Amino acid sequence: MKEYHKINTVFKRDERTRKIIEGDYSLPEFEFLKDNPWVFTEKVDGTNVRVMWELPALRFNGKTDNAQMPMPLIEKLQSLFTPGIMQTVFPEGGVCLYGEGYGARIQKGGGNYNPNGVDFVLFDVRVGDWWLERHNVEDVAKKLGVAVVPIIGEGTLADACKRAQMGITSTWGGFPAEGLVMRPKAELRTRRGDRIIAKIKCKDFQ
Repeated sequence: MKEYHKINTVFKRDERTRKIIEGDYSLPEFEFLKDNPWVFTEKVDGTNVRVMWELPALRFNGKTDNAQMPMPLIEKLQSLFTPGIMQTVFPEGGVCLYGEGYGARIQKGGGNYNPNGVDFVLFDVRVGDWWLERHNVEDVAKKLGVAVVPIIGEGTLADACKRAQMGITSTWGGFPAEGLVMRPKAELRTRRGDRIIAKIKCKDFQ
């Protein structure tokens, strides 16, 4: 199934320093929608995971088909998502679960999330050509017995950037969160058909 699409940072970056250029939006849609309500979820510092259920096959992949995942993470995914469970929740198949694998030895600060092992958190679900809405993603997570990325606020894009600039404490514990992922309260797309989703990292303001 398809790789997860790129999520653009709110602002463009200086080509030389790679620092964000505040006020210079990376997409015209971001600037147009900047004062509209957006929903903020915590950006987890892990590795991208796809759980693909295409009858009769169940496959696990990273961000790309060639991406390598740590064996402990693969074993965790195999324990969470079995053909039997996927068949029960999605009897017709054609589903891709998108999430983040996190924990010890995954990324530099992975041990902050889970010092004793690895885990998975869901952030999107695609059924056929349809992206599920947040309440449906939460329902899928509940049925599968997995976590979903937490909503930690709502507001404008300026509100999100201010929170990232001030620093955010992770939902997983008393350590700094990587940042925020922001979505309009209603699913929207660009003229090209790309989903409108933005991100901002706390370190972008350092």
